[in-house]
Amino acid sequence: MEVFDRRSSSCNLFNVTSELQNHITQKQSMYPPGFPRKVFAEVIGTYLLVFVGSGSAAMNAIDENKVTKLGASLAGGFIVTVMIYAIGHISGAHMNPAVSLAFATITHFPWKQVPFYIAAQLTGAISASYTLRALLEPSKHLGATSPSGSNIQALIIEIVTTFTMVFISTAVATDSKAIGEVAGVAVGSSVCIASIVAGPISGGSMNPARTLGPAIASASYKGIWVYMVGPITGALLGAWSYVVIQETDHKQDIVNLQSPLSLKLHHEMNGIEL
Repeated sequence: MEVFDRRSSSCNLFNVTSELQNHITQKQSMYPPGFPRKVFAEVIGTYLLVFVGSGSAAMNAIDENKVTKLGASLAGGFIVTVMIYAIGHISGAHMNPAVSLAFATITHFPWKQVPFYIAAQLTGAISASYTLRALLEPSKHLGATSPSGSNIQALIIEIVTTFTMVFISTAVATDSKAIGEVAGVAVGSSVCIASIVAGPISGGSMNPARTLGPAIASASYKGIWVYMVGPITGALLGAWSYVVIQETDHKQDIVNLQSPLSLKLHHEMNGIEL
């Protein structure tokens, strides 16, 4: 009887140990060992994004002879480009809550990590905005975005421009057939183009953190909902749209296969990729 009890205790201990190991493995998959570095990288990336993007817009508002509207748009795109190359290999260089949400909806990013990324992005954006506030006093221009016309006009342009940016980001970040080495140039260029088009209408935010940071620092919340709803909607549509055409293209490849041998090789290659 005593031997039976010992065996039962050993089995229970083994089961508890196995459950604990499984729990640890699941936690590590959700929050890998380097996860704090990723979060901190997002803080730094978003800080610099807002500091340069909002700072150049603020300087343009203060004196257009110092920084032109075109210059402000280019600065916003260039900082995105350089930060993708600087921290893209660490955190993915989201620097935008709308991007994190969009990537999570297409299962390219774990939902469990989204709140931490968004908190990091907001922390960086707000910190950068208060830094600009200290540097640019007594001016109240902090590069905050607000609708120049109606809220609906600003909403539409924010949806369209964010759609463009995230569509391109999804292509270069998630598709193995895309040329990943030029991801920074592609995404940064899309931000430049979108900012030039959207600037006169909405300020060309495409990023809830980019708008919320300066809004909090300057206590100016005009049309703030536009910059929450517009970029998130555009980002979700952009990511989903690329996934749809990516899947369609994959199916078309199968249809285009001519011989049974080609079909067999195609399935074998898919098995290797998976």
